Amino acid sequence: MQYPRVAYVLHWFPEPTETFIFNEVSRLDAMGLPIKVYTLYGRLTANLSPEMLSARTPVERLGLPHAARVGEDLLYWKKKDSRRLRYLFRHVPWRRWNDLENTGENLWAFLCVFRLARLFRRDAVNHIHAPWANGPATAAWVASDLTGIPFSLAVHATDIYPPDGSLVDKITHCTFLRSENRANVEHLAAINSLNSHRSKFHTVYSGHPLKAYPLAEAPMTPPFRILALGRLVPKKGFHVLLHACGILRDRKVDFQLAIGGDGRCRHELERLANHLDLTRQVEFPGFVPQDGISHFLKRGDLFVMPSMVDEKGDRDGLPNVILEALLHRLPVVASSVCAIPEVIRDGDTGYLVPQGDPLALADAVCRVLQDRDRAIAMAERGRQAVLEGFDLNRSCSAMLCLFRENSATLKTSSRDWACGSP
Repeated sequence: MQYPRVAYVLHWFPEPTETFIFNEVSRLDAMGLPIKVYTLYGRLTANLSPEMLSARTPVERLGLPHAARVGEDLLYWKKKDSRRLRYLFRHVPWRRWNDLENTGENLWAFLCVFRLARLFRRDAVNHIHAPWANGPATAAWVASDLTGIPFSLAVHATDIYPPDGSLVDKITHCTFLRSENRANVEHLAAINSLNSHRSKFHTVYSGHPLKAYPLAEAPMTPPFRILALGRLVPKKGFHVLLHACGILRDRKVDFQLAIGGDGRCRHELERLANHLDLTRQVEFPGFVPQDGISHFLKRGDLFVMPSMVDEKGDRDGLPNVILEALLHRLPVVASSVCAIPEVIRDGDTGYLVPQGDPLALADAVCRVLQDRDRAIAMAERGRQAVLEGFDLNRSCSAMLCLFRENSATLKTSSRDWACGSP
C-alpha cells in the first residue's frame, strides 16, 4: 500500500516528557508510513530513554544555527512570490499570542517556516502534520500557505487553553484536526467561528503500547504509599494534594507521598510541604524517565492526579500518566477536569473529586485505603478500559487513514528522504 510522505513538525524530538508522540512516530514509521520529523529547536540530550536514544526515524533540526540562514530563505521566497511574502509578514507575526513565551515561540516558528517550506519541497512531502496547535501548527499553517501542501494539526491541552491568536485560522485552513479526547472537540465546537468546521474534528486517543505491564501489588498496609507524577506546574494541582495530605495527617492516617517530576514550582511545593509540617511524609524524587515510570508506579497503593484549571486557563487534557497508572492496575483518584472523566468514571474505574478541593481529595483517598478489594476492582475495570480504548496500533491506524485521505497527490513511493540542500 502506498502512503503519503508525512512531515511532523515539533518543538523537539525526541522530547522526554512527550512519550506519547515518540511512540506514535515510531509506530507509524514501523507501519510503513514515510515519516520525517522537522524540529523548530535543536537536540535534547538529557533524560532520554534508551528507546529514544536509539530511534531511527529521520529528523531534521533547525534551532539557533538556522538563524544565520533566515535572510537567505527570505530572499528565496521573495524571488518566488514577493506578494505572498508581504502578505504573510503583514498578517501572521502581529497576532495576540497570549503571553511573552507564546509570542516568542510563534515568532520563531514563523521565521523557521521559510526554511521548512524549502525542505518540504525538497523532500517531496505530501502532508504536513503538527502534533501541537501552538508553534508547530503555526509553522505548518504558513508552510502550507507557501507550498500548497495540505496540513493538519492535533490539539491536547496547553496548546488550546487558552487559544492563541491564530488558532481559528489554523483550524479553518487545516484539512483535519485530531483531538486526543472528546472534551477538546466540544470546547472547540463551542467557539462560534469554528462550529462550521466540526466535520474536520476527529477524536483519536493517544495510544499506548499494549505490552505486559507489571501489576501494582497495592497492599494498602501502613504506611500507605500515595503516588503522584507530572510536571511541577500550577495546573497539576499538587499544592492541593499537599493540603489534602495535611488533612490525612490530622486524621492519623499513616502514609508516605512521592511526587515525581520536576518543574518551576518545585521549590514552592517543597516550601509548602515544610510549612504544613509534612517533610517526614512527603518526598520529591525529581524527574522520572520513561523507563523508570513502571518501577515508580508498581510500588504504590494508589495514584492521585489533582489537576485543575490555572489562572491563565491552562489545564490538563487527559494526562497519559493516568492511563499508565491504570495499566499497572493502580487505583486512581483524580479531579474532574477536562477529559479525565472520559477514562475515570466516578465509583467505577476510580474516584473523581472537584478540582481545588483538598477535603474532597482527602476523603476520596481514605475511601480507597479503607476498601482494598473495591479499589482493586475499580482499577481492574480501568485497566480494561485503557486496553480496549487506548491501543497504539489502533490510534496509528486511524492516523494512517486520515493522512491518506487528506494528502496531496502522491508523487513517489520511495521511503528514502532527500538529504541535499534545498
